[in-house]
Amino acid sequence: MATEDKNRATAAAILPLVGGAANVGSIAHCMTRLRLGLHDRSLVDDEALKALPAVMGVVEDETYQIVLGPGTVARVTPEFERLVAEARETAPAPDEPPTADDLAAQGAAIKAEQKARNATPFKLFLRRIANIFVPLIPALIGCGIIAGLNGLLVNLGWLPAVTPALAAMASGFMALIAVFVGYNTAKEFGGTPILGGAVAAIIVFPGVAKIDAFGQTLSPGQGGVLGALGAAVLAVYVEKWCRRWVPEALDVLVTPTLTVLISGLVTIFGLMYVAGEVSSAIGTFADWLLSNGGAGAGFVLGGLFLPLVMLGLHQALIPIHTTLIEQQGYTVLLPILAMAGAGQVGAAMAVYVRLPRNESIRRTIRSALPAGLLGVGEPLIYGVSLPLGRPFVTACVGGAFGGGFVGLFHQLGDTVGSTAIGPSGWALFPLLDGNHGLGSTIAIYGAGLLAGYVAGFLATYFFGFSKDLLTEFNVSQEPPSSTVAATGGHCTPTTPANATPHNPNDPDSPAKAPAGV
Repeated sequence: MATEDKNRATAAAILPLVGGAANVGSIAHCMTRLRLGLHDRSLVDDEALKALPAVMGVVEDETYQIVLGPGTVARVTPEFERLVAEARETAPAPDEPPTADDLAAQGAAIKAEQKARNATPFKLFLRRIANIFVPLIPALIGCGIIAGLNGLLVNLGWLPAVTPALAAMASGFMALIAVFVGYNTAKEFGGTPILGGAVAAIIVFPGVAKIDAFGQTLSPGQGGVLGALGAAVLAVYVEKWCRRWVPEALDVLVTPTLTVLISGLVTIFGLMYVAGEVSSAIGTFADWLLSNGGAGAGFVLGGLFLPLVMLGLHQALIPIHTTLIEQQGYTVLLPILAMAGAGQVGAAMAVYVRLPRNESIRRTIRSALPAGLLGVGEPLIYGVSLPLGRPFVTACVGGAFGGGFVGLFHQLGDTVGSTAIGPSGWALFPLLDGNHGLGSTIAIYGAGLLAGYVAGFLATYFFGFSKDLLTEFNVSQEPPSSTVAATGGHCTPTTPANATPHNPNDPDSPAKAPAGV
């Protein structure tokens, strides 16, 4: 058999065992594996796949991975893609108009494809950075809310005996956050976590105030989380070097000592100063950007945040948020970026109004809208706006107007910030802080959300649908009355009996059909 025929035969043997073309949402490959985004994992026959001569094994991760080996996978994948495309072209047209399940299937496929594309070295590095800081978010939220409560009590003059204790609770974690960052960094990069924390602890040790470096006296905390990040990464490399060269009999004594000694000296006489300068520059630039071009900067940041999330680039902002919180007590960027979610909510409301006869999609929006209001936008993004196309763009427009509104007030002197990262939407209200009192801060943020809702709604209502899109989707999902009468008043279900029920709040749940993905 010719090589090309052999590769096509392998692809043809694999396709029905993964549920057929209708079950395939995305196709990609790496050096050795065919990576498939599947709508319904239960349709896969693992044992039959493993029994194929060309298949070396299967791995289930974010994508379903079929191990074919180097060289083979690069030849089988194009044949597999052609078979899937041919099957979809020859598939009969659906008898019913697109439903929310169809949109969810498209959204799940887009999400799976995006995850595969995000596996670049740079984006994998950003994912590592996120893995360092994301575990810290619960403490940031809890301490941030306590800080807000303490500030309110101090301003009102209530419970003066309790506020010092609340201040200690709110500030204790932030005073030692560098240690936690160092611990997580060493763990993420493959070193001993406690050594990463030990080196990072040097940054916050009060005794560094007696040390001069680069012609200036160091101050405790100088360099902050960026310094801790750099110090822990350096410690990992020093530790790995020691593991290779230090004899095993001496390893337990020599390796930790050299790791802390070498990394600590570099941190004190180099990293603390450099990271301190970078941290100061970040804070200065953020203030300058919003003070001088607040409306324009907010418009751009609010409008681009959803695409940044899609590309995985938003993870690069986590250390910046944390640095601003460490320096100023709050991050001025998060309330602006949170407006992207407001635009998404407004766009979903417009879709609800523009498709009055598509009860399936409207039901999905009703169930996902409360989560969207609380800042959890993924069900609306992957279940509604992104598969439809235009409404995703108009949602970004809504986010841009909301961000521009908040940015404008920063330019006018009313700063709105968040004392923690993670929440957005209405869930961000307990974490708000600013320079002109809590009432003013809440009012500006709330008005920004309203601006995002309205702009997202109007942009989607007037520009979010083409005539073809309206014709395709604004169709009743209910059977005609004659059909109901013929079935004795019972509607025939459109979902196959063996299909897994679709959860509209979970874009990764299996959907009824791929809907032309």
